[in-house]
Amino acid sequence: MAPKSDNTDAIVLNFVNEQNRPLNTQNAADALQKFNLKKTAVQKALDSLADAGKITFKEYGKQKIYIARQDQFEIPNSEELAQMKEENTKLQEQLQEKKKTISEVESEIKSLQSNLTLEEIQEKDAKLRKEVEEMEEKLTKLRGGITLVRPEDKKAVEDMYSDKITQWRKRKRMFRDIWDTVTENSPKDMKEFKEELGVEYDEDVGVNLQAYSDLIPHGKKRGRGQ
Repeated sequence: MAPKSDNTDAIVLNFVNEQNRPLNTQNAADALQKFNLKKTAVQKALDSLADAGKITFKEYGKQKIYIARQDQFEIPNSEELAQMKEENTKLQEQLQEKKKTISEVESEIKSLQSNLTLEEIQEKDAKLRKEVEEMEEKLTKLRGGITLVRPEDKKAVEDMYSDKITQWRKRKRMFRDIWDTVTENSPKDMKEFKEELGVEYDEDVGVNLQAYSDLIPHGKKRGRGQ
């Protein structure tokens, strides 16, 4: 339920005096929505207050700008203004100090939150001790000449690797034969033709077949023609 007319005038007058700055109807209506006042009621109250001389206004075309009467406010003299300015400066300094203190406290809180709890430290310590024991056990086995990889597993990996190298070599040779046949009488620049087809040699991508072949254990290498 909207306030009564006299109550509306009191609300609007109090608002205009508190703001003490130029206001139009829309400014006042937006701010006074919390009092369930509509724009028409605010406009009526502003005009009523202006007619009664409680506030002043100026017209700019079709728009009215309202402002509180300045004669109701005490205007500080130069000495009072200087004192107010000094107090304001002190308050600003105090504000900055408070902000700095708050920032330091927040940083300390973040630091404390990032630290591990005693339970987490103990849990991590136990985990690290277990990892160290496992590594020491492996190191002891290696020092004692114990093979950690079974011979059959090692042979299976070596055979598979050797087969892959052989397949790589065969496919590379097949490509070379086909490429040489296709480009034998071609007038195109080979580099441009490769780029056009999206063809890349091993060397183009920094891969060397021989370097990988050299990793095969001695005695398992196959001939280059195989």
